[in-house]
Amino acid sequence: MREILVQPLTREAFAPFGDVIEIEGAHSFPINHGMCIRYHDLAKVEATGEKARTLVSLLRGKPYELPLKLEMVERHPFGSQAFVPLSENPFLVVAAHEQPDGPSDPVAFLTKPGQGVNIYRNVWHGILTPLEGDSDFVVIDRGGDGINLQEYFYPEPFLIR
Repeated sequence: MREILVQPLTREAFAPFGDVIEIEGAHSFPINHGMCIRYHDLAKVEATGEKARTLVSLLRGKPYELPLKLEMVERHPFGSQAFVPLSENPFLVVAAHEQPDGPSDPVAFLTKPGQGVNIYRNVWHGILTPLEGDSDFVVIDRGGDGINLQEYFYPEPFLIR
């Protein structure tokens, strides 16, 4: 089985796949008479296609354990998907580049507390993978007409460590 080593999630490393949503290093300014700081424009939310609209949902994910067998990635051709954790629990983010014959070998990132991600439209990625305890997330993605989910099953699975 092929192996993938998990790396820390950083803006630079994740840039080809989407945005890292976090306070650290973000553009910010005071609002509400100085009683609040706005960390501004952290993700490019995308929603295209017939009757497209942006959805805000809550998810509760059960934890996975490493090492983890990865057999499939998915992508959403009409919209991005943002995952903002509501807990301090880390989660795994898997992404892959587009190749002429499907997704490339994936890369895996581990979040630190306070980090979320926005996975760009049409980027291959793994499913939501919390690692420690049941974890709640705000999810911002696309609703509307059309099939907005494509799955790809690797001929040989990967083992994520």
